[in-house]
Amino acid sequence: MNHTKPSDEDLFAAVKRNDKKAFTLLYDRYWEVVYKKAFSYLRDTETCMGIVNDIFVNIWEKRGLLNIITFKNYLTSAARYRVYNAIKANNSSPVKFVKDYEDLDDLSIVYNNAESSIEADELRNNLDQLLDELPARCKEIFLLSRVSHLSNAEIAERLSISKRSVENQISLAVKFLKPHFKHYPTVILIAKLILVHAKLGL
Repeated sequence: MNHTKPSDEDLFAAVKRNDKKAFTLLYDRYWEVVYKKAFSYLRDTETCMGIVNDIFVNIWEKRGLLNIITFKNYLTSAARYRVYNAIKANNSSPVKFVKDYEDLDDLSIVYNNAESSIEADELRNNLDQLLDELPARCKEIFLLSRVSHLSNAEIAERLSISKRSVENQISLAVKFLKPHFKHYPTVILIAKLILVHAKLGL
Protein backbone atom coordinates (compact mmCIF):
# COMPACT_ATOMS: atom_id res chain seq x y z
CA MET A 1 0.00 0.00 0.00
CA ASN A 2 1.36 3.43 -0.98
CA HIS A 3 1.29 5.90 1.92
CA THR A 4 3.21 8.66 0.13
CA LYS A 5 1.87 12.09 1.04
CA PRO A 6 0.54 14.12 -1.89
CA SER A 7 2.84 16.92 -2.99
CA ASP A 8 1.92 20.58 -2.64
CA GLU A 9 1.67 20.77 -6.42
CA ASP A 10 -0.81 17.89 -6.57
CA LEU A 11 -2.89 19.32 -3.73
CA PHE A 12 -3.06 22.78 -5.24
CA ALA A 13 -3.98 21.31 -8.62
CA ALA A 14 -6.86 19.61 -6.82
CA VAL A 15 -7.78 22.88 -5.10
CA LYS A 16 -8.05 24.52 -8.51
CA ARG A 17 -10.59 21.79 -9.30
CA ASN A 18 -12.61 22.90 -6.25
CA ASP A 19 -11.42 20.06 -4.01
CA LYS A 20 -12.12 21.24 -0.44
CA LYS A 21 -10.39 18.23 1.10
CA ALA A 22 -7.15 19.10 -0.70
CA PHE A 23 -7.49 22.69 0.49
CA THR A 24 -7.89 21.50 4.08
CA LEU A 25 -4.76 19.35 3.75
CA LEU A 26 -2.75 22.34 2.52
CA TYR A 27 -4.13 24.48 5.34
CA ASP A 28 -3.23 21.86 7.94
CA ARG A 29 0.23 21.50 6.41
CA TYR A 30 1.12 25.19 6.37
CA TRP A 31 -1.06 27.33 8.63
CA GLU A 32 1.48 27.12 11.46
CA VAL A 33 4.33 28.11 9.13
CA VAL A 34 2.47 31.30 8.18
CA TYR A 35 1.51 31.99 11.79
CA LYS A 36 5.07 31.63 13.11
CA LYS A 37 6.42 33.82 10.31
CA ALA A 38 4.01 36.62 11.15
CA PHE A 39 4.31 36.18 14.92
CA SER A 40 8.11 36.46 14.80
CA TYR A 41 7.59 40.11 13.83
CA LEU A 42 4.21 41.16 15.21
CA ARG A 43 4.02 39.26 18.52
CA ASP A 44 0.23 39.47 18.44
CA THR A 45 -1.76 36.23 18.31
CA GLU A 46 -5.04 37.71 17.07
CA THR A 47 -3.41 39.71 14.27
CA CYS A 48 -1.30 36.75 13.17
CA MET A 49 -4.25 34.36 13.07
CA GLY A 50 -6.08 36.98 11.03
CA ILE A 51 -3.18 36.99 8.58
CA VAL A 52 -3.32 33.19 8.34
CA ASN A 53 -7.05 33.23 7.63
CA ASP A 54 -6.81 36.09 5.13
CA ILE A 55 -4.12 34.32 3.13
CA PHE A 56 -5.93 30.99 2.92
CA VAL A 57 -9.32 32.55 2.24
CA ASN A 58 -7.72 34.52 -0.58
CA ILE A 59 -6.18 31.34 -1.99
CA TRP A 60 -9.54 29.56 -1.98
CA GLU A 61 -11.45 32.49 -3.46
CA LYS A 62 -8.88 33.04 -6.22
CA ARG A 63 -7.93 29.39 -6.74
CA GLY A 64 -8.89 29.51 -10.40
CA LEU A 65 -6.69 32.53 -11.09
CA LEU A 66 -3.60 31.82 -9.02
CA ASN A 67 -0.56 30.21 -10.59
CA ILE A 68 1.49 29.09 -7.59
CA ILE A 69 4.76 27.38 -8.46
CA THR A 70 6.15 26.80 -4.95
CA PHE A 71 3.39 26.84 -2.35
CA LYS A 72 5.58 27.46 0.70
CA ASN A 73 7.40 30.36 -0.97
CA TYR A 74 4.08 31.88 -1.98
CA LEU A 75 2.83 31.70 1.61
CA THR A 76 6.02 33.26 2.96
CA SER A 77 5.75 36.18 0.53
CA ALA A 78 2.06 36.62 1.30
CA ALA A 79 2.76 36.62 5.05
CA ARG A 80 5.52 39.19 4.65
CA TYR A 81 3.26 41.46 2.59
CA ARG A 82 0.55 41.35 5.26
CA VAL A 83 3.07 41.96 8.03
CA TYR A 84 4.12 45.15 6.23
CA ASN A 85 0.48 46.21 5.99
CA ALA A 86 -0.13 45.46 9.66
CA ILE A 87 2.86 47.57 10.67
CA LYS A 88 1.78 50.49 8.51
CA ALA A 89 -1.83 50.30 9.67
CA ASN A 90 -0.94 50.53 13.35
CA ASN A 91 0.62 53.75 14.58
CA SER A 92 1.50 52.02 17.85
CA SER A 93 3.19 49.17 16.04
CA PRO A 94 4.10 46.24 18.31
CA VAL A 95 7.19 45.76 16.17
CA LYS A 96 9.86 47.93 17.75
CA PHE A 97 12.83 47.86 15.40
CA VAL A 98 14.33 51.17 16.48
CA LYS A 99 14.94 52.47 19.99
CA ASP A 100 13.11 55.54 21.26
CA TYR A 101 10.80 55.65 18.26
CA GLU A 102 8.45 57.85 20.29
CA ASP A 103 10.90 60.70 19.67
CA LEU A 104 10.63 60.41 15.90
CA ASP A 105 8.45 62.98 14.17
CA ASP A 106 7.91 60.91 11.04
CA LEU A 107 6.52 57.44 11.74
CA SER A 108 7.38 56.39 8.19
CA ILE A 109 10.96 56.16 9.45
CA VAL A 110 9.84 53.49 11.90
CA TYR A 111 8.01 51.59 9.18
CA ASN A 112 10.94 51.79 6.79
CA ASN A 113 13.27 50.51 9.48
CA ALA A 114 10.84 47.71 10.26
CA GLU A 115 10.68 46.61 6.63
CA SER A 116 14.45 46.88 6.25
CA SER A 117 14.91 44.76 9.37
CA ILE A 118 12.60 42.05 8.06
CA GLU A 119 14.43 42.02 4.73
CA ALA A 120 17.83 42.01 6.46
CA ASP A 121 16.76 39.07 8.61
CA GLU A 122 15.83 37.09 5.52
CA LEU A 123 19.01 38.22 3.80
CA ARG A 124 21.08 36.92 6.70
CA ASN A 125 19.30 33.57 6.58
CA ASN A 126 19.74 33.25 2.82
CA LEU A 127 23.41 34.17 2.96
CA ASP A 128 24.07 31.80 5.86
CA GLN A 129 22.52 28.93 3.93
CA LEU A 130 24.52 29.73 0.80
CA LEU A 131 27.78 30.09 2.71
CA ASP A 132 27.21 26.65 4.20
CA GLU A 133 27.28 25.26 0.66
CA LEU A 134 30.82 26.54 0.12
CA PRO A 135 33.87 24.45 1.03
CA ALA A 136 34.82 25.12 4.66
CA ARG A 137 38.11 26.86 3.83
CA CYS A 138 36.46 28.99 1.12
CA LYS A 139 33.75 30.11 3.57
CA GLU A 140 36.33 30.89 6.25
CA ILE A 141 38.41 33.04 3.90
CA PHE A 142 35.36 34.89 2.58
CA LEU A 143 34.19 35.78 6.09
CA LEU A 144 37.67 36.86 7.17
CA SER A 145 37.79 39.16 4.16
CA ARG A 146 34.27 40.56 3.96
CA VAL A 147 33.17 40.50 7.61
CA SER A 148 36.40 40.67 9.64
CA HIS A 149 37.90 43.00 7.00
CA LEU A 150 41.32 41.36 6.98
CA SER A 151 43.53 42.01 3.98
CA ASN A 152 44.46 39.16 1.67
CA ALA A 153 48.00 39.24 3.05
CA GLU A 154 46.72 39.05 6.65
CA ILE A 155 44.48 36.11 5.79
CA ALA A 156 47.33 34.33 4.03
CA GLU A 157 49.58 34.79 7.06
CA ARG A 158 46.89 33.67 9.52
CA LEU A 159 46.05 30.51 7.57
CA SER A 160 49.61 29.79 6.39
CA ILE A 161 48.66 29.79 2.73
CA SER A 162 49.69 31.89 -0.26
CA LYS A 163 48.11 35.24 -1.05
CA ARG A 164 47.14 33.84 -4.45
CA SER A 165 45.19 31.04 -2.76
CA VAL A 166 43.30 33.62 -0.72
CA GLU A 167 42.44 35.59 -3.86
CA ASN A 168 41.26 32.46 -5.64
CA GLN A 169 39.01 31.40 -2.76
CA ILE A 170 37.43 34.86 -2.45
CA SER A 171 36.83 34.93 -6.20
CA LEU A 172 35.22 31.49 -6.00
CA ALA A 173 32.91 32.59 -3.17
CA VAL A 174 31.87 35.79 -4.95
CA LYS A 175 31.14 33.96 -8.21
CA PHE A 176 28.99 31.46 -6.32
CA LEU A 177 27.05 34.02 -4.27
CA LYS A 178 26.55 36.84 -6.74
CA PRO A 179 23.87 35.20 -8.97
CA HIS A 180 21.69 34.71 -5.89
CA PHE A 181 21.66 38.45 -5.13
CA LYS A 182 21.34 40.06 -8.55
CA HIS A 183 19.37 43.01 -7.15
CA TYR A 184 22.36 44.12 -5.05
CA PRO A 185 25.38 45.88 -6.59
CA THR A 186 27.93 43.46 -5.15
CA VAL A 187 28.21 40.62 -2.71
CA ILE A 188 30.53 42.83 -0.66
CA LEU A 189 27.66 45.23 0.02
CA ILE A 190 25.49 42.33 1.14
CA ALA A 191 28.04 41.26 3.72
CA LYS A 192 28.44 44.84 4.94
CA LEU A 193 24.66 45.27 5.21
CA ILE A 194 24.40 42.12 7.30
CA LEU A 195 27.26 43.25 9.52
CA VAL A 196 25.66 46.67 10.09
CA HIS A 197 22.33 45.13 11.07
CA ALA A 198 24.07 42.69 13.37
CA LYS A 199 25.85 45.55 15.16
CA LEU A 200 22.54 47.37 15.56
CA GLY A 201 21.04 44.25 17.09
CA LEU A 202 18.35 44.01 14.41
